[in-house]
Amino acid sequence: MRNETKTKRDPEGTRRRILDAATEEFAKGGLAGARVDQIARRAETNERMLYYYYGSKEGLFLAVLEKQYAEFRAAEEQLHIVEEDPVAAVRTLARFVWDWYYRNPEFIRLVNSENLHEARHLKKSTQLHQLINPVVNVLADIVKRGQRQGVFRDNVDVSQLYLTISALGYYVLSNRYTISAVIGRDVAAQDEHERFAELHTDMLLAYLERR
Repeated sequence: MRNETKTKRDPEGTRRRILDAATEEFAKGGLAGARVDQIARRAETNERMLYYYYGSKEGLFLAVLEKQYAEFRAAEEQLHIVEEDPVAAVRTLARFVWDWYYRNPEFIRLVNSENLHEARHLKKSTQLHQLINPVVNVLADIVKRGQRQGVFRDNVDVSQLYLTISALGYYVLSNRYTISAVIGRDVAAQDEHERFAELHTDMLLAYLERR
């Protein structure tokens, strides 16, 4: 009864608790392994409310994914790199992406889970392009400014460049355990993260540099 009353009095809080609980459960067990009853217990509500707000377990999973991308975009929008020197702006953006992955391992686990489903849920999202395209547009402006200043090469595919920035950090962290086992050191340790960030930045700028 107490949870029922709490839910009725605070629907926004209930949705927030459900999403937070679902994020933990889906990140831990994927879509298949996460249990609706466990999510409800974590959220201090009941299963009926999960279905009321999100329709199904799959609908809740999509809502969790959209929330993760929305938080990623909101953080990117705080960078204020539009007026920054193009070389410094690329460094800032790339480092932000890699640090985000490093500090938000649940994002990587959730995306890995969705890839197992061939992005079946994200394809249904009406928000995804709005969450991704703006930062690509910002990067395109940075590249154009670098080209006008004569420091960046021509014929840069900006979408590919952004995906490369993402991939450089994503691969290491999404495969941290197998990579660490193979090379004999924790590639997700803070000092290793710093070294990879420096190496990857040098690689990006070497590609962009006009010769």
